[in-house]
Amino acid sequence: MCRWLAYSGAPILLDGILYKPAHSLIDQSLHAKMGVETTNGDGFGLGWYGTHTITPAVVRDIGPAWSNRNLQEIAGHVRSSLFFAHIRASTGTSVQQTNCHPFRHGRWMWMHNGAIAEFHRVRRELALAVDPELYLAIEGSTDSELMFYLALTFGLEEDPPEAVARMAGLVERVGHEHGIEFPLQMTVAVTDGQRLWAFRYSSQRASRSLFYSTRVETLRSLHPDLEFLREMSDEARLIVSEPLGNLPGAWNAVPESTYGVVQPEGDRMDGFTPVPA
Repeated sequence: MCRWLAYSGAPILLDGILYKPAHSLIDQSLHAKMGVETTNGDGFGLGWYGTHTITPAVVRDIGPAWSNRNLQEIAGHVRSSLFFAHIRASTGTSVQQTNCHPFRHGRWMWMHNGAIAEFHRVRRELALAVDPELYLAIEGSTDSELMFYLALTFGLEEDPPEAVARMAGLVERVGHEHGIEFPLQMTVAVTDGQRLWAFRYSSQRASRSLFYSTRVETLRSLHPDLEFLREMSDEARLIVSEPLGNLPGAWNAVPESTYGVVQPEGDRMDGFTPVPA
């Protein structure tokens, strides 16, 4: 499987999140504690929104994140108010640049941890459900990218929770028709550059780990002596596959079968149920 993080808040240097925490995403690329694999070295990706464009920049590579000097150089010089980072452990598809997350379509970005079970058996049927015009934009061979384009087909740009629910419902229906007991395992992050959605769901109701950060103002009251908390904006939010450190009170598990949205009008969390296809 994989590890990922998503940040939303006031613009910050990327390395403050990617490299500096005790159990940063870069550390997790070698020493993950909650994933299926300890090492996530089958590529990485970074996607961020700048101040002058509505589409995100995306950088991806097939090498491990822990030794990539270009990644470190970018992280030390780029500021963003919304960015994704992903380290990959392949579940069977090729280690190639087009299979690294995050995936981009227009202003949208998507990344995933998990798998469609026995993907090789259901891939053709799922691919045929993608809108033909959107299908032309698929570059790689992963289940993750196909999930993204199915969600786009089902209206991601208008209603992300409904579109992801319809995607999950289709994957489960097709999987069950092929005799697969638990077709889907996913934690997903998706954004349009303004709002950020995160989903935690699996057919087995035993989903991969996912956490969200406690509000900064609450952490300041719990830890008034920590200088870095005084420098963070009140609107800063992190969603991560596993905590970036062991600061008491900083991390909260996303409940099973749940999605949340980080947005200017106020964050919220709700239950997630696939829509039968």
